[in-house]
Amino acid sequence: MASVVQVPVDLPGVHAEALEVTGRYVEAVSADRLHDPTPCDGWDVHALLNHLVAGNWWAAELAAGRTIPDVGDRFDGDLVGDDPQGAYRASAAAAAEVFRRPGALDRPCAVSYGPVPGAVYCGHRFIDVLVHGWDLAVAIGADPALPAHLVDACWEVVTPQAELLAGSGMFAPARPVPFDADAQVRLLALLGRGD
Repeated sequence: MASVVQVPVDLPGVHAEALEVTGRYVEAVSADRLHDPTPCDGWDVHALLNHLVAGNWWAAELAAGRTIPDVGDRFDGDLVGDDPQGAYRASAAAAAEVFRRPGALDRPCAVSYGPVPGAVYCGHRFIDVLVHGWDLAVAIGADPALPAHLVDACWEVVTPQAELLAGSGMFAPARPVPFDADAQVRLLALLGRGD
């Protein structure tokens, strides 16, 4: 996954928008839904929220030039506590800001599968946040329709590296789709999601 994927997408912009979209689903999570199952195998809503918050904090650190050893175990364990919404808002703000810094998309990020340029990492964070937003929406019974322009942007980021992402183990195997499936169904199926 270390190769640079050039896409005609404002990566910091769509990443920030995906954080906002997912944030609306996070705001709708009630305490009695935290242990509901999600489309993510083995994760309930709490675990999914914790993954999102941890991923955002990791992005804020790694895209700023820190390394995994620098961060250590600070983001291990429960990061949402009794305020999932507050935890998500704080982490999302930090993650959105870091990729907007001058030079952030060119700076090497020392991720577990890298180092990779910030643009690659930002693209991967965008995919993760947007798709997990859908997962969360499904889990809590919200409308899972994602904004069409974000689905299109995510498709542009995913498709050039679909084989690499499939081989990463981060996603379930791609699912077949009917020939007339819409863009969101196609994107989610490519990333192992759907009915």
